[in-house]
Amino acid sequence: MPVLRPFPVARVRQVLFHVATVTTILVATAGTADAHVLGGAMGGFGSGFEHPLLGPDHLLAMLAVGLWGAQLGGRSVWSLPATFPLIMCIGGIVGMTELFPIPFMELGIGLSVLVLGLAIAAAWKAPEFVALLLVSVFAIFHGYAHGQELPGAADPAAYAVGFVVATGLIHVAGVVIGMVLGRIREGRVVRLLGALIALCGVYFAVSAVV
Repeated sequence: MPVLRPFPVARVRQVLFHVATVTTILVATAGTADAHVLGGAMGGFGSGFEHPLLGPDHLLAMLAVGLWGAQLGGRSVWSLPATFPLIMCIGGIVGMTELFPIPFMELGIGLSVLVLGLAIAAAWKAPEFVALLLVSVFAIFHGYAHGQELPGAADPAAYAVGFVVATGLIHVAGVVIGMVLGRIREGRVVRLLGALIALCGVYFAVSAVV
């Protein structure tokens, strides 16, 4: 019988700690803003929180980050999910302030789903620095897309907090799913899930260029 490894509770806590840190920083910069102001389709916390959940490309990419981190094991279990929202904030600032344009944003988002899905499907044991670099590049695209929407929000700071919190939760869900499914059939179920994500990525990438 296969030996079941103990669930890495400490690592999951580290992921939650990093997500909470990002959230705290954003809350601190929000001033007296009301985090529950919705203000229509582009409102505050509620709209920001639901945006990654309702966008299938964002949802699958963020889920894939958690899945790949769990598949890689070691420090990647928490370093990948912690790095993505941090770098995404940088991309959000670039998009919000329009310091410089990032071309092919939608294509970059589609490719993030495709490449991360393929990495999971192939069970690619990339070196940690390579995985972090790849995740960081994709996080810039996702953050830029969110940042471009921030100025139109009724409460931009609360909107930012909302999508960072949702992103962190999706990452944690991906880690947990990866940990659980990774024990089934020697990880082949996770690899199949990665292949399905990659197929969706093909659709997103093609849709971005046609």
